[in-house]
Amino acid sequence: MKIVPVASDSLGVRSMATYVETKDCKIFIDPSAALGPSRYGLPPHPVELEMLDETKKRIAEIAKGCDVLVISHYHYDHYDPSAGFYDGKKVFAKDIEQNINKSQKGRGTDFRELVKDRCELIYCDDSSAKVGGTKIIFSPPFFHGPANVRLGYVIMTTVDDGEKRVVHASDVQGPVTEEARDYIVEQKPDLLIMDGPPTLFLGWKFSVKNLKDASDNLVEILKSVDCEVILDHHLLRDLKYRERFPEPYLVGGGRVKTFAEYLGEKNNMLEAHRKDLWGE
Repeated sequence: MKIVPVASDSLGVRSMATYVETKDCKIFIDPSAALGPSRYGLPPHPVELEMLDETKKRIAEIAKGCDVLVISHYHYDHYDPSAGFYDGKKVFAKDIEQNINKSQKGRGTDFRELVKDRCELIYCDDSSAKVGGTKIIFSPPFFHGPANVRLGYVIMTTVDDGEKRVVHASDVQGPVTEEARDYIVEQKPDLLIMDGPPTLFLGWKFSVKNLKDASDNLVEILKSVDCEVILDHHLLRDLKYRERFPEPYLVGGGRVKTFAEYLGEKNNMLEAHRKDLWGE
């Protein structure tokens, strides 16, 4: 199995875009990227805009050669309704009729109208598909972070080619809930791709208890499953992310990396450095 982290907050944009290739198929999970419209009261810097443009071109190039696209939920850093690469693909997407908030339901409905005649659109919550010897498992809906959060629900994706098992746990933020934790442990991944908690919102949109739950749950996963963990996305918008979320790094050690570190690159957290960029 070939796993390529394509785009993320440690690579300069908001994203969890991940390419997975097995002997049977080429899969692209959450093939999109976006920028935070405002951070520290500042708009995206030209350096961020340039990075987004480069990233979207790369995503489109990879997506064109894929058999399967997966959309975990309808936030623009995880799906791109304006992209032209859906044609002729199998697109597995979050169901728009159940376990979905009003905003995502509206976006998902619009997306269906845009692509329904161009691709095979399959709502995949709590289901599985098989391509040759590769099994793709889609989780039941889980909260986008803490329980009953207004942001709605997401689905996780497991890809298993019989030799390796990767779980893409999009936007469960840690995970915060025990239900998401238990599902991940049950999947027994060799590699877990996870978004960390949004520590930048601590005490505002994300409570101290939410943070402790996310830390405890990820530590439990690291102790229960001998897997590597790619930890990125929301967490990497905070320059002090290791100080505010230390336990998983203490327990996991070198098993826990960002997208950039997994690729052998340096973290390039442009949004977190926006104040510095504009200062320059």
